[in-house]
Amino acid sequence: MPLKRAVNHFQQDPFTDLLFNVLIAFTLLLYLIVAFVNKPAESGIIDPKAEFIITIKWPDNSPDDIDLWVKNSAGEIIWFRNTEAGFMHLDRDDRGLSNDTMVIDGKERINPLNQEVVTLRQFIPGEYIVNLHYYKSNSNEAVDTEVRVVKTNPRLQVVFYDTIQLEKEGSEKTAIRFTVTEDGDVLALNSIAKSLVLSEQSHE
Repeated sequence: MPLKRAVNHFQQDPFTDLLFNVLIAFTLLLYLIVAFVNKPAESGIIDPKAEFIITIKWPDNSPDDIDLWVKNSAGEIIWFRNTEAGFMHLDRDDRGLSNDTMVIDGKERINPLNQEVVTLRQFIPGEYIVNLHYYKSNSNEAVDTEVRVVKTNPRLQVVFYDTIQLEKEGSEKTAIRFTVTEDGDVLALNSIAKSLVLSEQSHE
């Protein structure tokens, strides 16, 4: 009987009820905090960690090798043998079909996409030059190459977009030259030809 009275007293203890309610409130608050912190991830927003993204793309399944060359305002040049310079980085050197084949679970699979991407993590004010080089032709045909320059901050802005034809192996064309100001504004766009391949070869 004393045990029964003790149990009844415990069940009716207002201090215990208060602790229980505090625990519920704390759990709810913790849930809200976690949900709030994870909100950006759930929204699908991806921070590219770049100020500019320069992309070239040529027809899927093409066996030909087109290279992207970029020169920054400090005179540094990005290409397949120099994938990092200053704040620039060549994310992928695509060689047509030659490096698009892989074996997964014993089966050969081909990635048909032909694309090269250079990212500018930060920018140095001054002129940038974007060139295309028809490095290797396996089709012996002209190749139409899409060129896109995108500024990511403070909002996504397409600075340049065009399709440029490279007629034969060895062809080099200046797609775009643009100047970036101290504030990150882009101006003085032109396509005055300037060979980056020859200038780099002269240093080798």
